[in-house]
Amino acid sequence: MVWSLHAPDPSKLLLMRGNRICFYNGYYSMVVFIPNESRAGERRCAVSPETVKKYREFEVPVEVLVETGLGEASGFSDEDFRSVGATVLPSPVEGLARANIVLGVRPPDLDLVKDYQAGSLSISLLDPKVNSDLVQAFAERGVNAISLEMIPRTTLAQKMDVQSSQSSLAGFSAVITAAQLLGKVFPMMMTPAGTISPARVFVIGVGVAGLQAIATAKRLGARVEAYDTRPDVEEQVKSLGAKYFKIDIGKTGQTDQGYAKELSPEQIELQKKGMARACANADVVITTAKVFGRPAPRIVTKEMLAQMRPGALVVDLAADSGGNVEGTVAGEVVELDKGIRIVGTTCLEATVARDASGMLASNLLALIDHFYDKGADGFGYREDDEILQGCLVVKDGKIIKDSFKTS
Repeated sequence: MVWSLHAPDPSKLLLMRGNRICFYNGYYSMVVFIPNESRAGERRCAVSPETVKKYREFEVPVEVLVETGLGEASGFSDEDFRSVGATVLPSPVEGLARANIVLGVRPPDLDLVKDYQAGSLSISLLDPKVNSDLVQAFAERGVNAISLEMIPRTTLAQKMDVQSSQSSLAGFSAVITAAQLLGKVFPMMMTPAGTISPARVFVIGVGVAGLQAIATAKRLGARVEAYDTRPDVEEQVKSLGAKYFKIDIGKTGQTDQGYAKELSPEQIELQKKGMARACANADVVITTAKVFGRPAPRIVTKEMLAQMRPGALVVDLAADSGGNVEGTVAGEVVELDKGIRIVGTTCLEATVARDASGMLASNLLALIDHFYDKGADGFGYREDDEILQGCLVVKDGKIIKDSFKTS
């Protein structure tokens, strides 16, 4: 669909879309800028050429600015962005000065906050408890901020759920990484030299990442077991063709956001004893337990690792928040006795950066589309909206939630 712009009156622009005509002041109601990611190893970006097209199809089209080289690691060239109407800028300073919305995957660098427009909006995986200095800097600069991790897990917000979309890819990548490193094939094979038994995979945590890990391991032909503190996930595990590993630890449950509730010390000990048996029989263990705003729970101990098979592999999806496994080192593969290895690769979803970027960009588009208001600089802050209530961290110079304020 093609838009055309004419200016019979210098103070206004005439916008024509098919047979529809509307007027607006001589500037875009929304200017979105996407700078390059600064974190080492981050290959994803917060916009794709496909979503640029869709921003341009808003009732009043959105001006999209991207920093040069933004999509290179995701397979998108500068020309890909230009061809769908984005403007490519040589550095972030001009984009930050012009934009009323700045999109990112990771939190921006603290020293860039001074270049944001007062009243603009930053949207990213902010991790506000960890990045409290950045949250404070946004408030002092008058920059509003949304934390994508805090978008509520509701039916209405499903299309905006970055955590789920990225966790699914992380679960997939964890299994592919394990298959590459294990030194053993996953499926059973009948060969002239004899029968090769299937790899045994044990998945700890049956959330979005765990379910995708189960499904991927089954597709590769592994024998899969899975465990979660929430017993009601047993049916989901079985529906994927895996076996649910039962451990009797007493009454458990989940939060209203669908996460497992914290266990008592007694329950943790019972859980460790049960999981030690499953780990001892596994070729691959995949741990997926993350808790937003807190260090990851320690699930697999050195004692459990010592009981595992020679050459076994543990892939820790929580490596960047402290690790579920004792001995995990973020960004490294640690080798223990008997050739047992702990894979601490951070951000496994970035290993499939093209799809990860496309999914994340679609999540962000859905969020902006939900709050789109052509009469309010493009983004309408509806105070009664449950999604905004959940994810808005800074507004009009104030930190919304006390737990994110610096002491």
